[in-house]
Amino acid sequence: MKMNEEQRGWIERAEQYVHEELCRDSSGHDWWHIVRVRRLAVRIAGEEGADVLICEMAALLHDVADAKLNPDHDSGLQKVAQWLESNGVESKIRDKVLSIIANMSYNGGHNPPMDSIEGQVVQDADRLDAMGAIGIGRTFAYAGWKGHLMHDPYLAPREAMTESEYRQQPSTAINHFSEKLLKLKTLMNTNSGKQLAHKRHLVMEEFLEQFHKEWNAEDDK
Repeated sequence: MKMNEEQRGWIERAEQYVHEELCRDSSGHDWWHIVRVRRLAVRIAGEEGADVLICEMAALLHDVADAKLNPDHDSGLQKVAQWLESNGVESKIRDKVLSIIANMSYNGGHNPPMDSIEGQVVQDADRLDAMGAIGIGRTFAYAGWKGHLMHDPYLAPREAMTESEYRQQPSTAINHFSEKLLKLKTLMNTNSGKQLAHKRHLVMEEFLEQFHKEWNAEDDK
């Protein structure tokens, strides 16, 4: 279904708002992350028969509410809710977008499963951008932003974690692959997401194999 003029206006204003909010971010949750997630969400929505307007709006706004970039989860959601209401987004769409954004983050694996195809689409799109070559780049950008080391062979990856531990405890860029990124392939919701995740997962595995060879001066073996 094509968007009407009012709906296109919502999208255009969301673009402007999100760009202003995230264009200076250096954590890997910047404007260009939003652009990529939006493209993936629109593509997967078309392949899976989801509502493109809901998916595109949620993809655009999702990191404005991210707990990593706000005092807490609830204040980030409130900021998005206020923007949606002040821009005249009808309540039915507003509620669906907020529900997706509230539950799509990984949070150490503690969030419940998405209960709508639109939520599944946007979550897959966001997770796909944490995988593959882009995901590798974002992992090191985030580690630098957090002040984490690239690698410490004496610091083991964390296993079972609370959401607070996942957010607050020290880790490394390399450990983040074991703690989250290598788990994402099995957490995809849609068939389209699963196919793309398989390829991106292989890229990460190949990178890690080469990384450890170089770390141990064994890359010619």
